[in-house]
Amino acid sequence: MSASTSLADLAHAEWVRQALAEFAAADTPAQLENAKARFLGKAGVVTEAMKSLAALTPDERKARGAAINAAKQQIEAALAARRQALAESELERQLAAEALDLTLPGRRRGQGTIHPISRAAERIEAIFASMGFDVAEGPEVETDWYSFTALNNPENHPARSMQDTFYVDLKDAEGRWLNLRPHTSPMQIRYARQHVEAHRDLIARGGRMPDIRVIAPGRTYRVDSDATHSPMFHQVEGLWVGQDVSFKDLKVVYLEFIQAFFETRELSLRFRPSYFPFTEPSAEIDIRFEAGPLAGRWLEVSGAGQVHPQVIRNYGLDPEQYIGFAFGSGIDRLAMLRYGVNDLRAFFEGDLRFLAQFR
Repeated sequence: MSASTSLADLAHAEWVRQALAEFAAADTPAQLENAKARFLGKAGVVTEAMKSLAALTPDERKARGAAINAAKQQIEAALAARRQALAESELERQLAAEALDLTLPGRRRGQGTIHPISRAAERIEAIFASMGFDVAEGPEVETDWYSFTALNNPENHPARSMQDTFYVDLKDAEGRWLNLRPHTSPMQIRYARQHVEAHRDLIARGGRMPDIRVIAPGRTYRVDSDATHSPMFHQVEGLWVGQDVSFKDLKVVYLEFIQAFFETRELSLRFRPSYFPFTEPSAEIDIRFEAGPLAGRWLEVSGAGQVHPQVIRNYGLDPEQYIGFAFGSGIDRLAMLRYGVNDLRAFFEGDLRFLAQFR
């Protein structure tokens, strides 16, 4: 072995030692790639040594080339090992950061509930169904005729001022703008006319038509917004028409309903004279609790009255033969009283802390 060969071997061994040291000191993949470039890069010591072989004799080139390749293989093996070690270390770090603490309780999916307004509406429907009333639903976008005219509330009538509010950019067959219904009263017209049509032959023969007994719950719309009013609210319309229906029946039915709704017999009812275009005579219905936080106060809960003769005619019936009563109650207001809610807006704000109370 010549002196030059011995020195070259020492140099190759030093490359390997330095490479192993720098690879071991690299804490990140970027640092490791920088260290690799100093040895195996285009200008690295191993690459430069390979370029210098061209100046050697064939025998020297063969011996020196074999030694350089041996050093290169050791450096590449050390590089691959360090890369693997860094990858495993990163994986362990990620696993530790994302580890699940199995001692913690699991997260349960939140349990929903029926909205208190829907709950109140379902209760109202069940009570009236038990008294023989049908439940009818109808369109929320109505014609002027069903919303007002058929209910003895003609165009330009002053009683329309508080209800003649929301309109949509559509017209009916007569060219009148359609409106968002201000009450569910249009359904008494729709249902009564369908009922009369279904018994037209019986009526023509002079027979007794089965009584019209129906409630119509649903959303309604008016320009109101405060603690006890909302632009969108819920109402239930009630109607009973027959040949011998009286105000006494109205009082009995409504008292039975209101006592069942609030689950108490310690409750009084009173009628106050009022005015509605579609009933004559008309009355406001007040209730008073005999016990509880609202005891002793008269609270308005409904408008009612004997169906106006013109409205009976609009059903397709003779007001000399048929008579009845109608009432309209705010479902939201009944729910407020039942659940002790002071501000109507709480029902519609979507606060889960409030709604969770009714679960």
